[in-house]
Amino acid sequence: MISQLIRSYVLLVAVAIALFTVPVAFTLTDQLREDTKESVEREARTMALLLGNGDAASCQALEEMATAYSRETPDDVQVLSEEEPCAGKLPQPDQDAALAKALNEGEPTSDWGSTFIWGPHLVVTVPAHADPVDPDADSDKDPVVGAVRIEYSTSALTGRLWSIWGFRAILAVLVLAVAAVIGAVVARRLTRPLRELNDMASKFSDGDLTARSPVTGPQETQTLARTLNQGAERLDTLMSAQRIFVADASHQLRTPLTALRLSLDNIADGVDDEFVKEDVEQATAEVVRMSRLVNGLLVLARAEAKVTAAEPLPLGDVLEERLAVWRPAADERGVSIALRGSADGRLLVLASPGHLDQVLDNVLSNALEVSPDGATITVHAESKGDQVVLKVMDQGPGMSEAEKSRAFDRFWRGQGLTGRSGSGLGLAVVRQLVTDDGGTVELQDAPPVSASLDRGHPHGSGLCVAISLRASQRSGG
Repeated sequence: MISQLIRSYVLLVAVAIALFTVPVAFTLTDQLREDTKESVEREARTMALLLGNGDAASCQALEEMATAYSRETPDDVQVLSEEEPCAGKLPQPDQDAALAKALNEGEPTSDWGSTFIWGPHLVVTVPAHADPVDPDADSDKDPVVGAVRIEYSTSALTGRLWSIWGFRAILAVLVLAVAAVIGAVVARRLTRPLRELNDMASKFSDGDLTARSPVTGPQETQTLARTLNQGAERLDTLMSAQRIFVADASHQLRTPLTALRLSLDNIADGVDDEFVKEDVEQATAEVVRMSRLVNGLLVLARAEAKVTAAEPLPLGDVLEERLAVWRPAADERGVSIALRGSADGRLLVLASPGHLDQVLDNVLSNALEVSPDGATITVHAESKGDQVVLKVMDQGPGMSEAEKSRAFDRFWRGQGLTGRSGSGLGLAVVRQLVTDDGGTVELQDAPPVSASLDRGHPHGSGLCVAISLRASQRSGG
């Protein structure tokens, strides 16, 4: 938009310069032509008067004047006289239409030598009339006794013409350059409120509902900024109220759910009927799933509130702690968990306290959910520049591209292998927590398992959850 405003401004100035400067330049050019022609004709008429007198003194004065004129200027003076002795030392003009018109009709002529501005010479031919007997009579009606012709060189005239047009061309370029600079300043000032509004919209798209735009600029942009700020304030209030409600509701539901599960466990312990036990076990499973759902909602609500700041954490220690927690559950299923890469004590990542634990718990839970018996879950960590990439790879059925595009949606559940139903919030929680800490998470196909490692285990292609976290500046110290 700024470039368009600058171009429009410069174009407007260029049109103004063309409308005012070009006509002036043409007027000055025409005036230069007319003044030059009048000056040369005046000299020629003066010489024609001396030629028309016909006496010896006038002829001598004509020769001296014409000789001096030719010597002082690059012009040529030619004289045609019926009296040979008069100006006999001066060259005579060639016979042409202009000379015939001057001798036969007594009319002066001017020939610029070109239809475009002028040629190399301006040729002025003036008839010389005989000295009138009656001084009061019209001299133009007296008989023509000769003609005077001046071939005026237009080289100096051309230099003046270039001065006229060149000066205005240079001035126009300078004015356009200044106009471009002024246009850039004005355009940036005019579009600054729009850029601020765009910055606010960008922050909104990134999830920052506290972004506000300064109320500056023209009245229209001020009105727009106020409207957007009011809408943002209202939206932030609604989202905060929603988070508070979800957090409160989740917190309040945890206690009755825990009590309900204990009651179901007591019922199962005191009942011998297999059908009743089966119903109680199904009810218990649903209570467990509901508890996981409530816990996930509570984690999401806390994550969206962004109440904690990221700090350097030893990735190796966190991994060892969480893997130690999950290995018993994996061993019960016949699934092994392997740690690979450079996850030692020197590898530090920036994460909020508790976030990385939640992320690993959700990702390992999902990996264990889809892993068949005898499979291996591989956790790989490595440093890549200013990032640390953590990958959790399973040997489950994997996901199609369509499933990957929906996997981070809330309450979307994939097909597991253990028969348990998830809450559909695991990966949504992972993305929220990782994003809050300035990282990224994506789903990839796990690398194929070698034949030697996979012998006797017909596993699927597997899924890789790649988590990129910010590396702390203290890493590797």
